[in-house]
Amino acid sequence: MPPVSAVPATSSTQGQPGTDAEASLTNPGTFEECHRKCKEVFPVQIEGVRLVVNKGLSNHFQVSHTVTLSTLGDSGYRFGATYVGRKQTGPAESFPVMVGDMDNTGSLNAQVIHQLTNRIRSKLVMQTQQHKFVNWQCDAEYRGDDFTAAVTLGNPDVLVGSGILVAHYLQSLSPALVLGGELVYHRRPGEEGTVTSFVGRYTGSNYVATLTVGGAGAHASYYHKANDQLQIGVEFEASTRMQDTSVSFGYQLDVPKANLLFKGSLDSNWVVGATLEKKLLPLPLSLNSRGDSRISTDTTLHHAWTGAKRHGDMDQH
Repeated sequence: MPPVSAVPATSSTQGQPGTDAEASLTNPGTFEECHRKCKEVFPVQIEGVRLVVNKGLSNHFQVSHTVTLSTLGDSGYRFGATYVGRKQTGPAESFPVMVGDMDNTGSLNAQVIHQLTNRIRSKLVMQTQQHKFVNWQCDAEYRGDDFTAAVTLGNPDVLVGSGILVAHYLQSLSPALVLGGELVYHRRPGEEGTVTSFVGRYTGSNYVATLTVGGAGAHASYYHKANDQLQIGVEFEASTRMQDTSVSFGYQLDVPKANLLFKGSLDSNWVVGATLEKKLLPLPLSLNSRGDSRISTDTTLHHAWTGAKRHGDMDQH
């Protein structure tokens, strides 16, 4: 008996909105998270050694003490506090969230995040430098089933007529593909303008590829998880304003048995960076150290040319 062929779906079934393809679409996240997976692989920009002490005072309140020692930059101390509210919206999400830290000079960084409804989330960020306000911004974000729309207002000044307005939109087209755009409008006395950019992100089983193209330039990143211990990332950035391009390679090596986390990077300017983080269990301490070095291409080329010349002289003899 010949095999029975599948009966094709009727037009009424294909036109129904509740198909499996549409049901599999998820929220794409935020615009800032598009390149985050790759950036987390690269070392944190610190100079010297950093000691972090975290202390949980309750299930909702935690404080931290950070001491930075550097021979190149300024050494200092930062005190931080984090409060997480009782409104739980997910297995690992509770609101409101209040995070702040202050250094030994009195400069403050603080932000408040709150889930107003199941779809709407707001954030307020404030930054001071000693006794002066440097930056403050407020965000409003709406998360649909398969899209995210957000608006950010930064440093608005009604009297002077200045400020920055940023609008983001991300749309999931498939379980792996996300497309979106960004519109930035800035204004200050005697100057105003807009910059647009478009982003595309493709997520595989163990990799994420992202491309952002706009009037300010281009930014491409690729993240790959080789195994549970090794992750790598590659970034390409081109700026139209600076007329400059750069390529960076980074990797992260996790050694859980030794409580060690190592990150390294190398860019097209021949700058090598590395950080080593050691968790001092069972104490609530972590020790971070970082080092940077620039490889002299002139010296490298000189040694390579000298070695080749000596090798050629030996062949002649």
